[in-house]
Amino acid sequence: MIGTGRVKGRVELMDIIPPFSITVCGIEELDGHCATGVSHVLSILDPDRAVPEAFGSFGEHAKLELRFHDVIEADQDGKIAPDEGHVAALLAFGRDLLAGAAADAHLLVHCHVGISRSTAAMTLILAQALPEESAERVLAKVLSIREKTWPNLRMIEIGDAILGRRGTLVAAASGVYRSQLERFPKVADYMRSTGRQRELSAAGH
Repeated sequence: MIGTGRVKGRVELMDIIPPFSITVCGIEELDGHCATGVSHVLSILDPDRAVPEAFGSFGEHAKLELRFHDVIEADQDGKIAPDEGHVAALLAFGRDLLAGAAADAHLLVHCHVGISRSTAAMTLILAQALPEESAERVLAKVLSIREKTWPNLRMIEIGDAILGRRGTLVAAASGVYRSQLERFPKVADYMRSTGRQRELSAAGH
C-alpha cells in the first residue's frame, strides 16, 4: 500500500514533545514491542479478528480495544465504520493516560497494518494532548513517528468536531494524503478500489 522511506520534513518539530512515548504499528510488528516497556495499548481490530497472541508476552499495561473496519463511509459494503462512540472512547483513553502519566508512560497504538486507523487515532490523541499545537504540526509529528501514515478520514472528521479544531485536522490530513500520493502514486488505485475516493478528493486527486 504505502512503502517506507525518509519523509522530507516541512514543519519544524524540535519543540513538539508529547507527554508520553509513542509507538504506532501493525499486528505483525507487535512481537517486536513486547520488551519496550509499553504502559498503555490502544488496540484497533476488525470486528471478527482474534486478539493478537503477542499481547500474552507484554508486561502489565492498561488497554483499550476497539473494533471497527477501516472504512470511511457509514454504509460501505455492510462494514462497521468508525463512529462517534469509538472516537470518544479513544479520546477518553488518551485523557486517562494524560491524567496519570508517569515519566515512563509509553502508548502503543496498533491496527492491522499500522497505516490508517492507528495513525488517525494517534493524530487525535496528540491533538488532544497538545491543544496549542497546530494541526499541521501534529500531523507532521505523526509522520515523523510513522512514515506509513494515511489517517482514516472518517475518524479525523469525527475527532476534529469533538475537539473543536474547526476543520484544521481534516485539512492537515488532506495535506498528508497529497504528500503520500506524490511519493507513492499507485496508492491512488488502491484507495479508489476500496471505496476511499473522498480521501483522494480531499487531496485534490
